[in-house]
Amino acid sequence: MPHDTPLIATIVAGLGLAFVFGALANRFRIPPLVGYLVAGVLVGPNTPGFVADAGLANELAEIGVILLMFGVGLHFSLKDLLSVRAIAVPGAIVQIGFATALGAGLSWMLGWSMGAGLVFGLALSVASTVVLLRALQERRLIETERGRIAVGWLIVEDLAMVLALVLLPALAGVLGGQEPADTHSSLLSLPASYGIWGVVGITLAKVAAFVVVMLVVGRRVIPWILHYVAHTGSRELFRLAVLAIALGVAFGAAKLFGVSLALGAFFAGMIMSESELSHRAAEESLPLRDAFSVLFFVSVGMLFDPFSLVNNGWPILATLAIIVIGKSLAAFVIVVAFRYPLATALMISASLAQIGEFSFILAELGVGLKLLPEQGRDLILAGAILSIVLNPLMFLALDWMKPWLEARAAKAGPSAESRPIGPATEPGQVASVAAVAKEDGPPPRTSLSGHAILIGYGRVGSLVGAALKQAALPFIVIEDADKTLARLRADGVETVSGNAANGDVFAAANPEGASRLILAIPNAFEAGQIVLRARAANPGINVIARAHSDAEVEHLRGLGADTVIMGEREIARGIVEEVMGSGSSAGGKGD
Repeated sequence: MPHDTPLIATIVAGLGLAFVFGALANRFRIPPLVGYLVAGVLVGPNTPGFVADAGLANELAEIGVILLMFGVGLHFSLKDLLSVRAIAVPGAIVQIGFATALGAGLSWMLGWSMGAGLVFGLALSVASTVVLLRALQERRLIETERGRIAVGWLIVEDLAMVLALVLLPALAGVLGGQEPADTHSSLLSLPASYGIWGVVGITLAKVAAFVVVMLVVGRRVIPWILHYVAHTGSRELFRLAVLAIALGVAFGAAKLFGVSLALGAFFAGMIMSESELSHRAAEESLPLRDAFSVLFFVSVGMLFDPFSLVNNGWPILATLAIIVIGKSLAAFVIVVAFRYPLATALMISASLAQIGEFSFILAELGVGLKLLPEQGRDLILAGAILSIVLNPLMFLALDWMKPWLEARAAKAGPSAESRPIGPATEPGQVASVAAVAKEDGPPPRTSLSGHAILIGYGRVGSLVGAALKQAALPFIVIEDADKTLARLRADGVETVSGNAANGDVFAAANPEGASRLILAIPNAFEAGQIVLRARAANPGINVIARAHSDAEVEHLRGLGADTVIMGEREIARGIVEEVMGSGSSAGGKGD
């Protein structure tokens, strides 16, 4: 067997080092994305030691981009955007314009072309979806008004970058770059000798044709395929169907309509998100999406020259200032101009003070089109790494400023700063700055006592919850899925948002006064942590947990669970009872 296997070597080195440095980054409370980029730097051509195959890495990265954009489309929510459109749409557009102008100004000072300045500025204007959502989830802000504004703002930025990915190749020649080679020969390819407006018109016509086909045909065919495969009962086939649709639509969009692979994947995810099976599709595709997304970040890191940190010291500092100060200041002024509280303005500013995956995609596209010099790509990569590392510090600074903001809000009084907060409240309801400022603090403690604490409201937890509700027994649910929480609150069930392994979240359910703890989550390791926390708070609480194996049963009992129910045993017991019951009946009739 030949031992010259560059593909395997590239994947093993990339994923192995990404795991090591991702784990180290997580240990220091830095987003793992930074670790993946560092892993890429170490296997790249600019550092000594093993050098991965750059060509293969780029191919793997292309799949990573497709699956990354598919995930963006799968989680795209028009409803979330519309609920905050009054601030998110104009705010994101103005902020993109301001950051692009700052980036173009820096590129002009460095002697680059107008096209380089446009690509550079756009790359600095868009925040990382991965980093922003993680920051909001850690602080339980997704469902708050400020969280919805940040997510809506991010959606507008993503849509703007999708449009940029479509138009940049068409405008490359006009902007001083090189027109792209016809890698994906389109069936709708037309001569491009019509001037700038003709090129833009042809490009938009191709995109429009693709969108029409997806809305008319894809909207019917994709959900039908998913439902058909789901009814076969094969999880393997369903997972394969999701991946085949994502990759097939992306490649077909490029081959038939001449649009980018990224746009095709984005629309595939967006159409699939309308299906009732979208949640399952997201779960099934997540492992492969994560793996190839990691390889995408590793391949980006391979392009970065660490010596540029020394050679381009001042340009890197200027780039970082645009990302962390320029973008944040623009977002802050815009939010305050819309008469939102200072706490909301500061939180959104901190959320957007970083760049990530879209910036990398734009940088690579710009270099490929000969619009952006390689120095520009190095500046973008350095700015991304440094801004992501600094982002948690910005939130810490925000937490430090929070008492001052609350004091200021209390001094001003509710009449001075109360204002309608739109979709986050009932019509006519108002919220003060003080109330908003406390959204990201510890969740309020329940007033229930003698109640049951139900952890998780999935397939098992929902059945348990329905039984408790029917029996009129008091209970509170701890859950971290946004849609499930919204449904529970609509049904009048008291909830705590977050992970029960978190001390503040668990304390909000009043374990000291609870009579019973029901662990309906399938993760035995996490359940064990919660059992320990519950026993420390209330030694007399009755703990009921679920498990999938004998080892998990022993693990949970060893940590203090009173009753551990293993699903397979209960299924077997039910079958035996049914068989024995049927056998007795049959025997009785025979007598």
